[in-house]
Amino acid sequence: MSHTPHDLHKEFPDHQDTIRALKQSDAQFAKLVADYERVNDEVFKAESQIQPTEELHEHELKKERMVLKDAIWRRLRMAG
Repeated sequence: MSHTPHDLHKEFPDHQDTIRALKQSDAQFAKLVADYERVNDEVFKAESQIQPTEELHEHELKKERMVLKDAIWRRLRMAG
């Protein structure tokens, strides 16, 4: 299991300018990104035992991160 955070700049390296522009111009997109970053941080802390959590909770966090990432990707595709 990887304990590497799934930062958006690594997940979507070719879309950094679009992410930056949408965060500034679209409050809903900015919230998606903020939510993704918060959940991603929680997953990283759980995986690396910085902030241990129950396995079920960690799994739910990972599902939430995936849903947020998919929503971000859909918005990036629409913008590009």
